[in-house]
Amino acid sequence: MHFYHRGAIVSVQGQQTTRSVLDWLRENARSTGTKEGCNEGDCGACTVVLGELDAQGELQLSSVNACIQFLPTLDGKALFTVEDLQAMAPAAQGCCGGAAQPLHPVQQALVECHGSQCGFCTPGFAMSLWNSYEQHQQTGTVPTRQQLADELSGNLCRCTGYRPILDAGQRMFDLPTARLDRTAVTQALQELARQPALHYSAPNATHDARRSDHFHSPRTLQELAALRLALPQARLLAGCTDIGLWVNKQLRDVGNLIYLGEVAELCAIEEREGTLWIGAGASLEQAWRALAARAPTLTDVWLRFASLPIRHAGTMGGNVANGSPIGDSPPILMALDAAIELRRGDTVRRLPLTEFYLDYMKNALQEGEFVQAIVVPLAAFARQLRGYKVSKRFDCDISALCAGMAIDLDGDTVRSVRLAYGGMAATVKRAARAEATLLGRPWNQDSVRAAQQALAQDFQPLTDMRASSAYRLQVAQNLLQRLWLETRPGDPLDAGATSVFSVMPHAAA
Repeated sequence: MHFYHRGAIVSVQGQQTTRSVLDWLRENARSTGTKEGCNEGDCGACTVVLGELDAQGELQLSSVNACIQFLPTLDGKALFTVEDLQAMAPAAQGCCGGAAQPLHPVQQALVECHGSQCGFCTPGFAMSLWNSYEQHQQTGTVPTRQQLADELSGNLCRCTGYRPILDAGQRMFDLPTARLDRTAVTQALQELARQPALHYSAPNATHDARRSDHFHSPRTLQELAALRLALPQARLLAGCTDIGLWVNKQLRDVGNLIYLGEVAELCAIEEREGTLWIGAGASLEQAWRALAARAPTLTDVWLRFASLPIRHAGTMGGNVANGSPIGDSPPILMALDAAIELRRGDTVRRLPLTEFYLDYMKNALQEGEFVQAIVVPLAAFARQLRGYKVSKRFDCDISALCAGMAIDLDGDTVRSVRLAYGGMAATVKRAARAEATLLGRPWNQDSVRAAQQALAQDFQPLTDMRASSAYRLQVAQNLLQRLWLETRPGDPLDAGATSVFSVMPHAAA
């Protein structure tokens, strides 16, 4: 495998297919600035930044968690770590004199604003801040304090209380500018793109050293479809945000892998024949951005979905195919009448998302099939749409329940309604009885109360570590009341009155 690191293209071989970027950095590259905290993509101590070329050949940067990212997924990309910041500092670029080499603006701002105490989380924060710094410098913008809080959602600090880190995020834009040499990186990535598609193998040192595991990285849909037919038992890998935990926490043997991240067609998001076509390999961040652009009321769920590094790495196709009953994408997509596009060889079929989930963690995929896309009818965006996520933590947390709701009114009468919930049953599903109760009735408090009662017939949720059955049902009913308050004819509540972002004290100036 070949990738760009520390100013040069490096070639790596002999590493296990599931070796994490973090372990390679610390144990092989001796780049020990990147830290291991949780080892499951939650704390952000291991944050690094990846660079790759988009469809237009422009360099795009994205923060990811090195602890769960498999090393072969770096093939053809650029890897930046906290050690790279010093090389970009003003003195390193020859623009400043003096005996003491200045720090990069990100580092200097953290020093000036006292953004580091014990220091263990600092390299991860520095890389998330650098990703923000480069993005905003490139577009000529300066982030608000709230935007900085969103961009740091994947980093935890147990010392500072975050205020001084947010101060540093604002201060770094006031310091002398130090930029990444994008031309050099782009040229290196263009050279890497001329390499053939990666088909890598290495001994499985963890489970059976006599066996070699294979990592395939096709670049076209045709090649992917052929590989899937030839290797139906191989594991499909997209963002590593789930399978990475299988390896790190459950020590599972995942065998051969087919990586989807290099299939350009699978990463596309575009309007096709009256639909929004979201390729299964498109990142969660790109997919949610596309949905929220057409339905701004979904922004709250988008920005609270996991964290920015997870959304950069994970895919909406993976979130849907995973089939978790507490996944946050499926309830929203069901409210949008989404369909799922499944492919086997040259055969493509579409299935309503409501028919894809058969039982707990079971779906309608047949042998040799894979998820090609999620397809949302553009007409669905004409309805009043809402997405609600309820969890113990504000950022980077698994939902106790998540709801996607869509309602279309004819005057004061409910013409159509979609109420989809996650965390309420063995699968994400729509509340059929509650929907039937509302259909054709006046959209008023009496109708809402009747639908709330019907929800108790639609769902008998479980009690687990995140919430009790009674709590889940009560919250599901409360969210239906909230939908009414926000959409009631003549007197809807202002969006700011119910937005969860109105309770973000750490983002206050």
